[in-house]
Amino acid sequence: MFGITPLGWVHTLGSLPAIPAAAYMFAAHGRIVPRSPAGFVYLVSMLIGGATVFLVAKQPVSQAVGAITLLLLVIGYGVGRLPIPDRVAAYVETITLSVTAFLLMLPTATEILRRVPDGHPFVTDLQSPLLLGVQGSLFAALLLGLTVQILVLRRKPGSAAA
Repeated sequence: MFGITPLGWVHTLGSLPAIPAAAYMFAAHGRIVPRSPAGFVYLVSMLIGGATVFLVAKQPVSQAVGAITLLLLVIGYGVGRLPIPDRVAAYVETITLSVTAFLLMLPTATEILRRVPDGHPFVTDLQSPLLLGVQGSLFAALLLGLTVQILVLRRKPGSAAA
């Protein structure tokens, strides 16, 4: 179904819980909160997706996105444990983890448009105006979201970490 291999399904279904976890945290907290139950679900799902992309991806750019995502996850989830000011850690954590959500949604949207409906996908060309518009919209959402997150962090006194 949808031209996905069994390993591709492991990748897809393993990373899928990260989407509602991220959506919940963005709605409830305005950012991804690593030290929360939803943050744990997000981390595990992203690690599954990031690790398995190397086994299923056919495009070198997909492997690069996977590697960058894993690196940003390590930074975002680890920065709070470093001996640096909480305020700096909050900025690094917020920015890196928001970028991981973008890096999750970019290939997700691309793959959905390239596979659905089964046999007659919305997009057959990576240069499709629809696909480029969706990708551009995701990038605009990232820029707008990061701007709002940074402004909120700047207004918080002392520690900005949740």
